[in-house]
Amino acid sequence: MIHTCRALALSMAATLSLHGPAHAAPATESAQARAYQPVTVRHALGSTTIDKPPRRVVALDMNEVDFLDQLGIPVAGMPKDFVPRFLAGYQQAGDIVDTGAIVQPNLERVHAARPDLILITSLQARHYAELRQIAPTVHFDVDYSNSEKKHVEVIKDHLLTLGRIFDKDELARQKAASLDAKVRQARRVTDGPPEKALVILHNNGAFSAFGVRSRYGFVFEALGVQPASTTAEAGLHGQPVSSEFIRQADPDIIYIVDRTAVMERRPALTAETLGNPLLRQTRAWRNGRVVFADPQAWYVTAASPTSLNIIIDDVISGYRR
Repeated sequence: MIHTCRALALSMAATLSLHGPAHAAPATESAQARAYQPVTVRHALGSTTIDKPPRRVVALDMNEVDFLDQLGIPVAGMPKDFVPRFLAGYQQAGDIVDTGAIVQPNLERVHAARPDLILITSLQARHYAELRQIAPTVHFDVDYSNSEKKHVEVIKDHLLTLGRIFDKDELARQKAASLDAKVRQARRVTDGPPEKALVILHNNGAFSAFGVRSRYGFVFEALGVQPASTTAEAGLHGQPVSSEFIRQADPDIIYIVDRTAVMERRPALTAETLGNPLLRQTRAWRNGRVVFADPQAWYVTAASPTSLNIIIDDVISGYRR
């Protein structure tokens, strides 16, 4: 009997030495948490410290969802009201909590997602105090009303910040370098040619124009497009303009962003469906240089790696004859 007990004890000891104790996996996670270097992010709404590796992330803006997608970070919760086509796979994912509307997140659903990090932009800024009570909350300091030159730098900075938070520094640097290369590609096309362009937003038959100090200011300042008008300088929603204004500005290139296609989920405008006689008299139309821009990339996002790449491709296409 003594020999049997001794043999059993030796067998158990050998098993433990080979496989480790039953609680080894949690201990490993604890060791990872202890090794994590806290990251403090200073942003427009204050300062946020992340002191452990985030496991469940809620992103309340589509730009943030794209950042996470670029870095291979799972999304625990997100708004699913307006999801761009390049993120469509997230919309039907049953394990991702739908947090409501982009501009009006459902705080109960956010809480139900059990996040340990929440990512927001200015569109959700008024909920910051409540959100930070749920989990550490980081504000993406993109200025949707006046992007100008800083737009690309803000995108890159946020990418690198998320790289530090999620221990994806090298991947984030690679993505940032790729954006720099894409901007250089645009500048090689836009620097030099005399063509001037107009960015206009279509909304149920009406138009708004965007200038240098506006939502799409970065198209002119960072990407080097020459503006056809200096009077359209109105922030987030653009300056309402008439067809006569567009005809008088007579741009060489027109970029049309179809808001109606996004908000009402209609097919986007095309050269065949835009039956505006005054626009058809512009130099841009006569020369086949009206670009029907990707409305989801330009309107739903416009401040993330994927959307910036799409916007740059649209911009470049305006210079092709």
